[in-house]
Amino acid sequence: MKAVIIDKITKGEEIVLSETSIPEVRPGWLLIKVKGFGLNHSEKLLRLSEICEEYINNPVIPGIECVGEVVDTSDCDFKVGDKVVALMGGMGRSFNGSYAEYALLPAHIVFKVKTELKWESLAAVPETYFTAWGSLFECLHLSKDDCLLVRGASSALGYAAIQIAKALGAKVIATTHKESKLSLISEADEAILDDGKLKGKIKCVNKALDLVGPLSIRDTLTSVDKGAIVCDTGILGGVYALDDFDPIKEIPNGVYLTGFFSNYPTQETIDEIFDFLSLHNLEPKYGKVFDFENIKDAIIAQDNASVNGKIVVRV
Repeated sequence: MKAVIIDKITKGEEIVLSETSIPEVRPGWLLIKVKGFGLNHSEKLLRLSEICEEYINNPVIPGIECVGEVVDTSDCDFKVGDKVVALMGGMGRSFNGSYAEYALLPAHIVFKVKTELKWESLAAVPETYFTAWGSLFECLHLSKDDCLLVRGASSALGYAAIQIAKALGAKVIATTHKESKLSLISEADEAILDDGKLKGKIKCVNKALDLVGPLSIRDTLTSVDKGAIVCDTGILGGVYALDDFDPIKEIPNGVYLTGFFSNYPTQETIDEIFDFLSLHNLEPKYGKVFDFENIKDAIIAQDNASVNGKIVVRV
């Protein structure tokens, strides 16, 4: 099979497709014929820095999500031909991931789906919509009566969060740090240019999804109403931890801070997501589709941030 295999820091221009053996199935694992996958920020981090860490199974095939069909079930409760999505759980780091024509994956991160979506649309769902769903409902307990702030909304995750929240009936205020991207978040009720300081510029926000992360979380916490919940999910700001953070002084009284870690998907949650998409006739959002043979171009586009929205690779 063809696959992207990396063993050192690898920029988009250095990506090549290599020939390697189709993995041999073992108990508890499924062989998936990959039909598509999305590119994710965490894979960029892997390529440009994390590949050097000892905990990476180096060399490795990147890719933390995929969609496809089961071709060998091993001893697992699946059937050959089952349409599935797979994500997280060490995929593309602890073991080989989805940048390949076939993927051998542990059964507990593979989930059956019933959908008529085309492969490229389906490939936009797993990690992005699971993260948006978990952030909005498990962490923020979003309801139709809420006013939601999505900070860093001109991202694949931001677009998905806006889409889900609007379908639910919530009011959405969305921000981006680039004026040229304001039109991309126009589905929100209000689109705001984010200069890093929202305090005093927004009103009546009782739920906030911060995708910028530690760079902006202090400001987000002081920009929402008393009683609000703030969910820190992204790291788009390029800052990965809070230095000298004093929760007693820096989390306002009556404001609640949580975070969503997408490493533990379940069949129940995957079913809920696809039921919601079907109920509201939602088409998953993505920016551009590349064929697998052109994955180098897809990754260059990711590195250059030249695509607005999710980059999908069709295998």
